[in-house]
Amino acid sequence: MNMSLAHLVALRELARRGTMVAVAEELGYTAGAVSQQIAALEKAVGSRLVTRVGRNVVLTDSGTVLAEHAVKILSAEQSALDALRAVHDDVAAPLLLGTFGSTAAALLPPVVAAAQRKYPHLALSSRELDVDEAATAVQRGQVDVAFGLDYPNSPMPRTPDIEMITLRSERFGLAVSSGAYGIRTEETIDLREAAEWNWILPPAETQFGRAVRIACRQEGFEPIVRHEIVDTAVSLALAGKGLGAAPVTDMMIRLNSSVPIIRVDLEQEIGRRIVLIRLAGSETRPTVRAITDIVRAAVDPASTAAEKI
Repeated sequence: MNMSLAHLVALRELARRGTMVAVAEELGYTAGAVSQQIAALEKAVGSRLVTRVGRNVVLTDSGTVLAEHAVKILSAEQSALDALRAVHDDVAAPLLLGTFGSTAAALLPPVVAAAQRKYPHLALSSRELDVDEAATAVQRGQVDVAFGLDYPNSPMPRTPDIEMITLRSERFGLAVSSGAYGIRTEETIDLREAAEWNWILPPAETQFGRAVRIACRQEGFEPIVRHEIVDTAVSLALAGKGLGAAPVTDMMIRLNSSVPIIRVDLEQEIGRRIVLIRLAGSETRPTVRAITDIVRAAVDPASTAAEKI
């Protein structure tokens, strides 16, 4: 049996994306070329890996089993390449870090600075992602590791091939303008006192938007959403103009610190966790291990241990 790594990549992507066309778009091939790669892999292993159902193809049991092993094989190949580079160049391989709005603004600069200082040959680059797609981007190999957000009442889906390292926990308050809803100084309120306020929230289908709405429902009300905004800096700007209350954490405030807002703390504990997402087992890669330590120190310098979940 002689399996090509390129053929295993095609099978892995077919398991993730579901169609030959989607795999072709991701890998830059034609659908016909992808089909040929799968056929060559079937010949190599002596087993049917896909079968047709109508106009689509689905993995057979053999295909599903091999696809699961393909993820591990390709991850091990990357680890081996990194280890070889490390023999001569310490931590010197490329690494792509996925970020999103508030992490890009608040955490990326100190992470990059620390990486350059500690590992001058580490080729660190970053890519902004939709935070709700961070885990998928890591699974698909679009980035090596990524920042993510996990909400206790709207948790990120868990899969065996992904691990999340908790970097820091944050507690939500509400950002309002001075004088709005009778608030003139920082104070603590019961969330139910905001039941009649206007709210500035992300859409309900986002994890953030869902988490806040669930917290409100648990207190017996549906928030009156006047403005659906994804961008945190814009939400804070609207809150500063008196157009509503926006959920906010300390890190989020740093995105638009010039806006004149008052932070209202909540009696209820509504929070989120900032996490680093990586492939299970990828800590054997020197670059991943190095960036994990750097990120932990940048997010929480007092942290001595990360919690794997």
